[in-house]
Amino acid sequence: MPDLLDGPRRPPAAGGAPTGLVVLCHGLGADGNDLIDLAETWGQAVPHAAFASPDAPFHHESGFGRQWWSVADRAPAVMEAGVRRAAPYLDAYIDAELARLNLPADAYALMGFSQGAMMVLFTGLRRAVAPRAILAFSGALVAPDRLSAEMAHPAPVLLVHGEADEVVPVARSRDAEIALRAAAIPVEAVFVPRLGHGIDPTGLAMGGLFLQRAFAGG
Repeated sequence: MPDLLDGPRRPPAAGGAPTGLVVLCHGLGADGNDLIDLAETWGQAVPHAAFASPDAPFHHESGFGRQWWSVADRAPAVMEAGVRRAAPYLDAYIDAELARLNLPADAYALMGFSQGAMMVLFTGLRRAVAPRAILAFSGALVAPDRLSAEMAHPAPVLLVHGEADEVVPVARSRDAEIALRAAAIPVEAVFVPRLGHGIDPTGLAMGGLFLQRAFAGG
């Protein structure tokens, strides 16, 4: 079993015991602090959900921040090997957080930005118990050719990507949308004009609504 990840957490905005969990996965060279403040915004949409933002398992080569895997070589096979190595860390973290909060196995959603988005798409669709939702911002679908054979369930996915992204081209999310639909996975895709590699008010609003629907009645 891999070493257990750790990172910042936020309790439910409404107080009391949580009824759900949102796990936030940061991008390359950042850490859990990069996304945890999303709890302040999305906590208004899902006030009974706790938020947790783990630090990725490996140090970034620059010496600053963390990474889920190295991108020194971006060949598809190397990227796939990297996400497969990192997935057990995220799997174990999700299970541990659900147990710590005394939540059912399905009472969680996953969100990721950039490399974190690649992580949640890959890991979330292969977990034995489906997340309520997977939100992937400015990311990509790694190993799309393996998805149909390996996916465990059709968890609903939200893709959000800036059309002016110069770090991860918007075409990566457009390709992901096509592959996910081909695998019969329900997808909502939002492509934001003039937005670069980041999250803007449109993405925040769409993400909050997606989480609200995911946890409604649950």
